[in-house]
Amino acid sequence: MIPGWMKRIARERISILLKLAEREVSAHKERSKRYVELARKIGMRYKVRLPKKYKRKICKSCNAYLKPGVNCTVRLVPKERCVVWRCVECGRERRYPYAKRKQ
Repeated sequence: MIPGWMKRIARERISILLKLAEREVSAHKERSKRYVELARKIGMRYKVRLPKKYKRKICKSCNAYLKPGVNCTVRLVPKERCVVWRCVECGRERRYPYAKRKQ
């Protein structure tokens, strides 16, 4: 069992690393990947989930921080009612559904 204070510190470290990854993605891609890799390792070690706002911006296969227009493409597929994020570095696609509009 992991104490609460350790989980709190782990969450802080994860958020700091992911903010650094976001800042470095356009200038230093390898450094950004390393920050994401470290954040994911901390999350697994201390059983802490990544924040949802960052979770969708990370490529699970190559650990790249996805930034539209820099290293990923984002498109809407109205037929399937989903948003498709495609990593340019490894080619992996992730699909996220979006809700129907109520009339």
